[in-house]
Amino acid sequence: MWEFVYLFFLIAVIVVVFALSIKIVRPTQRGLVERLGKYHHYAGQGIHFLIPFVDAIVRVNITEQMVDAQQQEVITKDNLNAKVDAQIYFKVQDLEEGVKRSQYKVNNYQVQIVSLARTTLRNIIGQLSFEEVNSMRDKLNQELAKALDKETATWGISVVRSELKEIQPPQDVQETMNKVLIAKNSKIAAIDFATAKETEADGFKRAAIRQAEGQKTAEILTAEGQAKAIELVNKAADAYFKGNAVDLKKLETLQSTLKDNSKIIVSSDLPIMELISKIAAVKENRKKTK
Repeated sequence: MWEFVYLFFLIAVIVVVFALSIKIVRPTQRGLVERLGKYHHYAGQGIHFLIPFVDAIVRVNITEQMVDAQQQEVITKDNLNAKVDAQIYFKVQDLEEGVKRSQYKVNNYQVQIVSLARTTLRNIIGQLSFEEVNSMRDKLNQELAKALDKETATWGISVVRSELKEIQPPQDVQETMNKVLIAKNSKIAAIDFATAKETEADGFKRAAIRQAEGQKTAEILTAEGQAKAIELVNKAADAYFKGNAVDLKKLETLQSTLKDNSKIIVSSDLPIMELISKIAAVKENRKKTK
């Protein structure tokens, strides 16, 4: 009976020991295995078997992390107390040496990065005027990230980027800046309004010029059309009277004869032009007789 109890107990101990020996490292982690308090080997992602109560594993997050540098007052080059807040994005280097340094070269690297970022930010901003700080955020972010990356390299940390969340000037300076901004916007609005009016006036001027030019062109075309018509009428008249000059002369003779109350007897079926010719001949004979 006791033999079965001892056997069951032994099996249970073996199962527990085996379970305690299995350690799993996730893809977002890397592990450092310590044996009796001393570094033994590096553990990548996957399953690892350790000696219970002898080996211990330290898991380290290698994904990108963020810490807030917290708001602080910084004195600028022109002696203004600006409130500045920043965020730092970093990650632990996933190689063995980087993971080891993050655990054995620095005590709580997250706290250390915040302290280092605050100090570095004061040094950088202290060399610039407030106007430069407010207008050079991208450059400040790059300089801060570069300085932090250089300082944390010995910790096995890579600084990915930094972001200035807020740059707040003193209250009186903020009010002055607001007034300047309002005045600047009013000036820009006035310039835009004047430009629009000038453009509108220029448009009216161009429209009037085009209308006058169109009216002028229309009058010229009308005059040219009238002159052309008169020219055509004159040409037609000249051609007609030039070809019928003899008939015209006969009509003039008939008119003169009728003025003298002359009586001429002719046949009723005589053509009009032949009649006119005969009357003209009679008139001519009378002149010769006289």
